[in-house]
Amino acid sequence: MADEVILLDYWPSPFGIRARIALREKGVEFESREENLRDKSPLLLQMNPVHKKIPVLIHNGKPVCDSMNVVQYIDEFWSDRNPILPSDPYQRAQARFWVDFVDTKLFEPADQLWQTKGEEQETAKKDYIEALKILESELGDKPYFGGDTFGFVDIAMTGYYSWFEASEKLANFSIEPECPILMASAKRCLQRESVVKSLHDSEKILELAYKLRKIYCV
Repeated sequence: MADEVILLDYWPSPFGIRARIALREKGVEFESREENLRDKSPLLLQMNPVHKKIPVLIHNGKPVCDSMNVVQYIDEFWSDRNPILPSDPYQRAQARFWVDFVDTKLFEPADQLWQTKGEEQETAKKDYIEALKILESELGDKPYFGGDTFGFVDIAMTGYYSWFEASEKLANFSIEPECPILMASAKRCLQRESVVKSLHDSEKILELAYKLRKIYCV
């Protein structure tokens, strides 16, 4: 019997994008169900009663929550194709460390870029660039964080890459002069077939970002 794979998602979410990319990297057929985060479906509340957030992967009726937990589950269940995490235990631990860094050090300033203005926004820009520079240092001269292979950390970062253009326009700054090596890797990631099929048009994301800014910041 074929697997039933359902993804509860929200199209601009940098976290939902991660699950979409992982599924497509593995060639897994799935049904995407769009959520209204202001009026969450009974299914989302049932499948993720603790955090009530997307993405939720429902695999044969069983839920898996939290974006990078979902990515790791996808990698382990469909382990016969396109590995996402490295096989070496040390490299796996390092990949998890850097994903944790991404979601603890990059998430808040990324949010603040379009939720604030004035001095608060300037501080957010500074913190955001500082975090990106640390990540660029870890990337080094590799094409991907996974070396020659698009992997776990790259998937985590691609959610943020998808919002780079909107962040730059809303906060009036440029990432590439500060982090040219990271930007080269970002462009490489955004050209992957699994990513192209998982992203929406950047203009649509920018339009949403301006709407959100009006809500949060005058």
